[in-house]
Amino acid sequence: MTVAVFASFRPRSGESKAFLAAMRAMIRDSRNEPGCLRYDLFRAETETTGYHLFEVYVDAGAVEAHRSSDHYRHYRRVVPDLLAEPIGVVVLEPIDVEG
Repeated sequence: MTVAVFASFRPRSGESKAFLAAMRAMIRDSRNEPGCLRYDLFRAETETTGYHLFEVYVDAGAVEAHRSSDHYRHYRRVVPDLLAEPIGVVVLEPIDVEG
């Protein structure tokens, strides 16, 4: 069964450029993982700049492989220092999904 992950980020003032650079590398490397079906970053259209990442994996094993990768460990070391608040992460179980 596929697993979806929704993560939310709010960079500190002045850190959006560095955040996006780190995320672009993460996106590139994550999309190349064999178990990754989607890895898409969105920007929220609100007064406070926020970003949301939507990830879909073939199964829970693929999520674990992702979280064990070198690029994920690097991202977890770098990105939190660029944020105004902790990353908000929700793991989702698909109920009625098309595509």
